[in-house]
Amino acid sequence: MANFTAADIKALREQTAAGMMDVKRALEEAEGDMAKAAEILRIKGLKGVTKREGRSASNGLVAAQAGNGVGTLVEVNCETDFVAKGERFIALADQILAQAVALEATDADTVIGSTLADGRTVQALLEEGNAATGEKLVVRRVARVTGEHVVAYLHRTSKDLPPQIGVLVATTGGDESVAHDVAMHVAAFSPTVLSREDVPADTVDNERRIAEATAREEGKPEAALPRIIEGRVNGYFKENVLLEQAFAKDQKKSVAQVLKEAGAEATGFARFRVGN
Repeated sequence: MANFTAADIKALREQTAAGMMDVKRALEEAEGDMAKAAEILRIKGLKGVTKREGRSASNGLVAAQAGNGVGTLVEVNCETDFVAKGERFIALADQILAQAVALEATDADTVIGSTLADGRTVQALLEEGNAATGEKLVVRRVARVTGEHVVAYLHRTSKDLPPQIGVLVATTGGDESVAHDVAMHVAAFSPTVLSREDVPADTVDNERRIAEATAREEGKPEAALPRIIEGRVNGYFKENVLLEQAFAKDQKKSVAQVLKEAGAEATGFARFRVGN
């Protein structure tokens, strides 16, 4: 005869996020002892963590915090959008963001290897989340940006999901409104670097080689090759360099022009898109 009630099952499910049948079996094994049943569920759940290590975690969310000249951005991944939009996963991501902010972290490994105020490591927190959700959970990336003004912008690609794109932008001069506009632009146009000086030399050389090979394949005149090559390399810069991109709100102006008109200068940015 069962020595637990439907209310016990409901309470334990809420505590552990385990399935109903798993909870019932754990309570039966524990003879109705709630604490022992929770421990049984945790042990069984953690046994499954190693089985999930090779699975892909390409869903999840981005979370950010900015203010007083500092911004922190984190990407936390799971396997399905069902878990990504769950309160438990969102709360876990908020804990990880708070830890990254407290540590002034600039990379995921620093956060994962750290210890929370309650004595648990972040790695243990992730493993507990793995056990509760049945999915592989990962802190994939962390970024920290500093400057005179730092703003954060989070974008939902689906109204049913938490933010999938997160951006931090740092500026000097002007005000935070132009930084916010630039952050929205970064979310939409995904630049890879701030200025052309930030593009690695080997990348520029490779783009120049491709431009030359393409022009020759097209049969362009030899005399015109230098101009064509430089034009195509500049095209690469306009596509990938934030300051040289056409501004989202006014395609006739570059981002650099918009900032200059606002008396501002961009000094750094970070952009995460879940899974990319």
